[in-house]
Amino acid sequence: MDESLRIKTHPILGDYTKGKLVHFTYDGRDMTGYEGEPIAAALKAAGVMVHRYTAKRHTPRGIFCAIGRCTDCVMVVDGEPNVRTCMTMLKEGMKVETQYGVSSKPFADEKQ
Repeated sequence: MDESLRIKTHPILGDYTKGKLVHFTYDGRDMTGYEGEPIAAALKAAGVMVHRYTAKRHTPRGIFCAIGRCTDCVMVVDGEPNVRTCMTMLKEGMKVETQYGVSSKPFADEKQ
């Protein structure tokens, strides 16, 4: 986790108090972040920049607006697709997965 990459102030949510260190998984890998920070912030601090791939062209997307409007940061969270990770707060034990179209299953032609 690179603290220099951590988002400390959110344009809509404002400042938040750093919560306790929590564990979550990202595509099956164990990760840590702080309770109460946006999922996208924890992923960015871990160096994760791609959150989803578009359904039509399979192009990668990540944080763009960070205010819940553009949907570029949507991911599958705890089995639910289309969760806006820039606005959804991290909690202990969350299962976060890259989204492919509207699924957590990679496209057949997508390279891993």
